[in-house]
Amino acid sequence: MSRTCLVTGAASGIGEATAALLRRRGHTVIGADLADADIRADLSTAEGRAELVARARELTGGRLDAVVSCAGVAHFDPLTVRVNHFGAAATLDGLRPLLVAGTDPRAVVVGSVDSVHPVDPAIVDAALAGDEEAAVAASRAAVDRGEGHLVYSSSKAAISRWVRRAAPTGAWAGEGVPLNVVAPGVVVTPLTRRLLDDPEMRGLVERSVPMPLHGHARPEQIAPLIAWLASPENALVTGQVVFADGGADAVLRGDRTW
Repeated sequence: MSRTCLVTGAASGIGEATAALLRRRGHTVIGADLADADIRADLSTAEGRAELVARARELTGGRLDAVVSCAGVAHFDPLTVRVNHFGAAATLDGLRPLLVAGTDPRAVVVGSVDSVHPVDPAIVDAALAGDEEAAVAASRAAVDRGEGHLVYSSSKAAISRWVRRAAPTGAWAGEGVPLNVVAPGVVVTPLTRRLLDDPEMRGLVERSVPMPLHGHARPEQIAPLIAWLASPENALVTGQVVFADGGADAVLRGDRTW
């Protein structure tokens, strides 16, 4: 059965690969991105988030079967928490009524194995409290003290925890909508290519995210897992952070499961 799916970050990387896979399987896909997409929206802003929801409602007649929140950035800048946490949370909250109106609705967020790395508690706490300006201020403070790398891991940890909190609630599970996170390791995309092409940075990346199974991933290797979680076949998996990281989480955290 053909489904109507919305994918943010659909112009490149994992989002592009996921959108392409869903289309090959016969589904209608609405892509959202800054450019080259059905919906052009800047998810770092309240206006862009509202535009995404309004255009999605217009293009779908108010019904969606799946949402894949893939849009993300990795800058040493407060923009990262605006997009990765607040943009993703607003996407899911804003499109949830369209999912509830759909058939076998599903939602997936693309997180990162970086969520298990050290974070800035001030960024995470502010994000989970829904205080965007405080999260931005904490991100700016981290950059100013030379810890800008914590902004990305904090943004991904925050959205993963947001999903864990939201998934079992009446708004999601109670409405029959599984909500999950896929956490890749290093994926070769335009976002990471500039790091991997630098031998010194590549070594740092590989030490930070060791991937003993097959090494760095391609977007096309992550897309099938996202597609399954977004499909009617997924009836029971919800509130999970599913690591698609070549074993990085197991290396970094050992045998700890909670």
